[in-house]
Amino acid sequence: MTPVVRAFFHAPTWTLTYVVHHPDTRDAVVIDAVLDYDPAASRLHPKPVDDIAAYLRETGLELHWILDTHAHADHFSGSRALADRFPGTRVGVGERIVDVQRMFGSVFNLGSDFPTDGRQFDALLPDGAVLEAGALAVRVIATPGHTPACVSYLIGDALFTGDALFMPDYGVGRCDFPSGSAEVLYDSIVDRIYTLPDATRVFVGHDYQPGGREVLWESSVGEEKRQNVQLRAATSKAEFVEFRRARDRTLGAPRLLYPSVQFNINGGRMPAAESNGTTYLKIPLRA
Repeated sequence: MTPVVRAFFHAPTWTLTYVVHHPDTRDAVVIDAVLDYDPAASRLHPKPVDDIAAYLRETGLELHWILDTHAHADHFSGSRALADRFPGTRVGVGERIVDVQRMFGSVFNLGSDFPTDGRQFDALLPDGAVLEAGALAVRVIATPGHTPACVSYLIGDALFTGDALFMPDYGVGRCDFPSGSAEVLYDSIVDRIYTLPDATRVFVGHDYQPGGREVLWESSVGEEKRQNVQLRAATSKAEFVEFRRARDRTLGAPRLLYPSVQFNINGGRMPAAESNGTTYLKIPLRA
């Protein structure tokens, strides 16, 4: 089955959101929805979610699932905001989100009131699970390394890789976040993604437009194996790990790291309001 894929590009964070639907039944899922966030005003804006919701309604699609590939550190997830507009829709994420919740619960000192069992999501998805979305079948493939909780989603001939694998001229995701691992990401890509048929379409989580080229979001497993500038099929693990570690040492923290992670590990919800009725996000101070 060849699903229909509609990409929405969020330029401020170089993020791709996908609406995927069955060509015959109109059953649909959304992958990696985004909210706008203005850090100066500390205000969320729903415009990207508005656009996705309008597309779903205009095309008559029936939305079953909203899926995140991982707890994003560079943008706010719009998964819950979108689900609130489509009653009965469920929000899913990889089951190892609980590891990320525990880790960042400690980083932000969120305390015992913050649940770290994943209850903020409607479903915690194990490796190999197959979700039913009407006539669509969504296979969950664990692809950790960028974070321990990263998953990719295989729908028919289309694979959605989140931050594990980017366009061939850009490479792969960074591995220097807490509990990230270049060795693990190598195994995820070579053993889990590159073993899929070469014709499998690959839809990436971000496109950073190297050299100022136009935005792109689709490649194939065969193209990635032959042409990925950081990890081809013939690249050894030692070569990749040496390169990835050196590259990661040159990278700064994502601009929205601290606010977005707190929001995203909470299932796309703001923290509870404090006694004065205001909601706060914490920013650790580095001396």
